[in-house]
Amino acid sequence: MDAAAFTQKFPQTETLASIDMPTFKVANAELVEVVRYLRDTQGFDLLADLCGVDWPQRTPRFGVVLHLLNTSKSEYVRLHVACEEDAVPSVSAIHPGANWHEREAYDMFGIRFIGHPDPRRILMWEAYPYHPLRKEFPLAGIEVPFPAADVAAVTGQKVEPAPMMGGPFVSGGGHMSNAEPQALDQSWNEEKPKS
Repeated sequence: MDAAAFTQKFPQTETLASIDMPTFKVANAELVEVVRYLRDTQGFDLLADLCGVDWPQRTPRFGVVLHLLNTSKSEYVRLHVACEEDAVPSVSAIHPGANWHEREAYDMFGIRFIGHPDPRRILMWEAYPYHPLRKEFPLAGIEVPFPAADVAAVTGQKVEPAPMMGGPFVSGGGHMSNAEPQALDQSWNEEKPKS
């Protein structure tokens, strides 16, 4: 890829230092045009990854990083784009594989993708009030009532909370056929029914 010609075509694009692949900071308003150009004229025909990033000390705080692959030349390019009002344009019309990546970035960071065809959460339930990959979200999580009634209505089964035991995984030891990883028994920390 000719970085000089690329930045000349898109003057708002900046080249960023990188040791592994050409990396560019792209203007939010030009993201769709840049991704289409890279696909149609430069052969970057596969969106390999798209993820959100959270820099609390920066303005704007959120950004999106895309990795595109030219499958015929085995070359990658990385694009950084800053969110404007926690949003960037969706590239799922150009690379359909971006659909679930963008939904995950919305779910985990709260980044909205303008023009996305199905902007629902993908990992957490729709009414979940947090975005778990934001830097202020505690590692231990925040206890929130799970909408078990909603799940039960769909599945027709009673939903029990998962036991808080297991892990870290340990080997069964002995012969390899018996060495299937298993959860370490931590049942001692569960509340026992009173007899």
